[in-house]
Amino acid sequence: MKREYPEGPIVAVAAVIFLEGSVLLARRNREPGRGQWSLPGGAVELGESLSEAVKRELQEEASINIEIGGLIGVFDRIVQDQENGVRYHYVIVDYWGWIASCQPSPGSDISDLRLVPLEEFDEFEISTELKETVWKAVDMRNKRIDY
Repeated sequence: MKREYPEGPIVAVAAVIFLEGSVLLARRNREPGRGQWSLPGGAVELGESLSEAVKRELQEEASINIEIGGLIGVFDRIVQDQENGVRYHYVIVDYWGWIASCQPSPGSDISDLRLVPLEEFDEFEISTELKETVWKAVDMRNKRIDY
């Protein structure tokens, strides 16, 4: 299925990944959101489970193996063009987890990776929605809630 002007929504996964007191963010190398910081992740492939997809995407985008701690939630990302046509429509399943092995290194779909310390997170230039997602993951990790 084509990603730009798709025939239907595309299912994608992303993850809030913790390393000690920091969260891993990726700078997008492709649309939508080219040049913006976001959670690492990508589209689910045919025949792939959500958990398989998030593990594969983190390996491809950040060169890391992860453990999944739990589900944060499901979100829409709909980008319209100037004529109100749907240019992109993703249904994104966000997880939280941690690095099980390897050192983060940018893959082909991202231009940069950054571990952002939680004490500096609110000052980091990202969307309000992303900040809310990360803080929800922090709360879930602290409470060890697994939905």
